[in-house]
Amino acid sequence: MAIISRKARVELVLAVADRYRTSTRSDKTRILDEFVRLTGYHRKHAVRVLLGRAPDAQPKAVACTRLYDEAVRQALIPLWEASDRICGKRLRALLPLLIDSLERHGHLRLDQAVRTKLLRASASTLDRLLAPARAASPGKRRRKIPAVRSQIAVRTFGDWNDPLPGFMEVDLVSHCGGNASGRFNHTLVLTDIASAWTECIALAVRDSSLIVHALEDLRVSLPFPLRGIDTDNGGEFINDTLLQFSQRHGIEFTRSRPYKKNDQAWVEQKNGAVVRRIVGYGRLEGIAGAESLARLYSSSRFFVNFFQPSFKLIRKERIGARVRKHYAPPETPCSRLLGHSAIRETTKEKLRAVLASLDPLRMLDEIRTMQRHIAGLARGEKAHTPPHRNADLDRFLASLATTWMQGEARPTHKPKARGVRWWRTREDPFEDAWPKILVWLESEPDCTARELFERLRAERPSSFGEGQLRTLQRRVKAWRAAAARKLVFSEEPSIGSDDGEVIMNT
Repeated sequence: MAIISRKARVELVLAVADRYRTSTRSDKTRILDEFVRLTGYHRKHAVRVLLGRAPDAQPKAVACTRLYDEAVRQALIPLWEASDRICGKRLRALLPLLIDSLERHGHLRLDQAVRTKLLRASASTLDRLLAPARAASPGKRRRKIPAVRSQIAVRTFGDWNDPLPGFMEVDLVSHCGGNASGRFNHTLVLTDIASAWTECIALAVRDSSLIVHALEDLRVSLPFPLRGIDTDNGGEFINDTLLQFSQRHGIEFTRSRPYKKNDQAWVEQKNGAVVRRIVGYGRLEGIAGAESLARLYSSSRFFVNFFQPSFKLIRKERIGARVRKHYAPPETPCSRLLGHSAIRETTKEKLRAVLASLDPLRMLDEIRTMQRHIAGLARGEKAHTPPHRNADLDRFLASLATTWMQGEARPTHKPKARGVRWWRTREDPFEDAWPKILVWLESEPDCTARELFERLRAERPSSFGEGQLRTLQRRVKAWRAAAARKLVFSEEPSIGSDDGEVIMNT
């Protein structure tokens, strides 16, 4: 196949022919080899051309008559309109029926030659003849895949293959409170595949430039280099801004398949286990909401990555219709990084130093404080962000033993408060006997509630019935729990009762 134009071949023949005829045999061979390589001619034909025994490559004017002229196009346009502007392939199949129907009803009269050409034309010819009319008529054009999207490779859930730390799945969590109208805050969530290290960044609105700024700041604070990001197909991720950012910093940029949420299973799990668990589902708006989220995440970041172990799936195997999953022992993300060979020793020393300096109780107290504030914002309260404080954690530490009695501990998930019944509905049967029971318990801590109950019945046969044993068992159990707290928290146990329900005051 020739690699030069036809005009260039003609000029080459004129330049080489005379030299070829007067050259020696070896020179002719060399000239012919070069000529065939440039023109793409067959070797025998090239010899004939250079010797003047074949027509040269000069193009000759050939009279060409157009088969489908303007008359055919003008006849085709009304037929196309009558078919409701269908495509060429469908129109070609319809033309015999349509022409016959229109002529039968007196709407059309075609010249026999034009009719023959119309029925003989191919679908591509019909589309070519109709191209000017289609271009002039406004209509919905076929949607094309954005150029940016075509430059980003697709990665599925099975394509990770145990990557190095630094390849992260990225997603957005909206804090709309179930109402997607208007503007509201978002959380940018990034989860490392190798270690499950999770970062949460508060965004005032969903905007690609804010996401890029957040990633710029995050790169310098991660304990590993940001090697790759995998996002969904949302417009906040699939755009030139984020693509140029990834290319500028040498970050591998991939995306999931549309409508396949399992392709981002790692970050989707953290959306619920971290963001929704800490923040809840309330609506947060404006700068105040974003600042509150940012302060909450500044504490939860260390609490989650240093003090929250998680399971990591090693492999799955299918046995018939059953899938068996195998998990590694639970570890914190920090622990996984400390045990990974790709993390430098200097980084590991920094992680150990940070771990030694963190107080999990102080972080949890700050998380609870900001959760109460965020819960108020979600209810519409005009509350200011609480100032940072050097909290006395003794009361908070003491409350941890009894928080379970109040149900949900997270203010962002608390149900509506219900009235607490403080009055009694029946007389306390052990009110007079409790001091004596305390003496027995202090002298014999291992004595069971049934043994104590039998002693009481032996002293007062008519005062206690068999049905009151369960009440005494609850009282003794509460006393022992309070005594155990005294050993742990150095507090005095105090027991009260309320209609058979034990209340422990610290």
